[in-house]
Amino acid sequence: MTRQIRFFFIVFVVLLAGCNGKQQLYQEQGYVFGTLVEVSIYGEPEPRARLAVGQVMHEFRRLHDKLHAWQPSELSKMNAAFAKGRSASVSPELAAILKDATHLSRRSSGLFNPAIGGLVKLWGFHSDEFKPVLPAKGKLEQLVAANPQMSDITIARGRARSRNRFVQVDLGGYAKGYALDRAADILRKQGIGNALINIGGNILALGQHGDRPWRVGIQHPRKSGALAILDLHDGEAIGTSGDYQRYFMIGNVRYCHLIDPRSGYPVQGVQAVTILTRGPRAGVLSDADSKPLFISGAGGWRAAAIRMGLTEAMLVDGQGKIHITAELQKRLEFTDSNVHPEVEP
Repeated sequence: MTRQIRFFFIVFVVLLAGCNGKQQLYQEQGYVFGTLVEVSIYGEPEPRARLAVGQVMHEFRRLHDKLHAWQPSELSKMNAAFAKGRSASVSPELAAILKDATHLSRRSSGLFNPAIGGLVKLWGFHSDEFKPVLPAKGKLEQLVAANPQMSDITIARGRARSRNRFVQVDLGGYAKGYALDRAADILRKQGIGNALINIGGNILALGQHGDRPWRVGIQHPRKSGALAILDLHDGEAIGTSGDYQRYFMIGNVRYCHLIDPRSGYPVQGVQAVTILTRGPRAGVLSDADSKPLFISGAGGWRAAAIRMGLTEAMLVDGQGKIHITAELQKRLEFTDSNVHPEVEP
């Protein structure tokens, strides 16, 4: 067995042309949600920008502490109660998140399923490092047969209960997007009109960078650097799910953290999925909606996108072949001129 662990983050491209004393670019980085986060603000005095970014980073840490799936948090306390067949007190914010995640799960025909935290843990991904070990087949089959769903959760009078003890909520496919939307709200309330928020592969744009849109790159799933570049406009977000972010290798087989709830196994045959979203919930959708396409695979991603109303999406299959919708192709500039994606209407 061999062990290989790598972390790639979406390439972040910022053009500095045209900056002057009155139009400054302020950037600050941190490490939250188990990934790199970066906030950039354009056109504001440094003290004002620093204060606004500080509030955003504080919010990120608050959400990290609240929604952590395996360290002590409000979410992990709820999961412990579910496992014992008990109810748990939940804050209004967590209750709203659970209800929204349930709606998104239903909308994806169950392929986006935060209730399978038990499977994520069984595969070893409730850890900062991953051991190349396959789970016991019997335990895996038990969890799949239990069929935990977000719809198993009921919330009433500030308490959450699950009729299925195997429900263990893991918001790893939701929290980053939720944090993007929260950060955008904070910046807007501070009067910040031009900013770019990057949480490890999910990016949301406010306004623009000087006289042009923000430019961002989509990480190549097998090489360093960008696969493609696009302009991100005000209120748009881009989200990428990949098998290169959290995974381990056994022989030549890659086991990533993106698990198909139907089989209980990590998805194979897909390297990455990227989607473009917009609107007041662009962040959440950029995070949650990429997972069902990834799980659907090269044969089913387009049908899943249509069902979910996604018109701008791209999938890189296991052989590195690029499948893309016509709408997203119009927006992308591939860094390799020899790339010839398969456009699917």
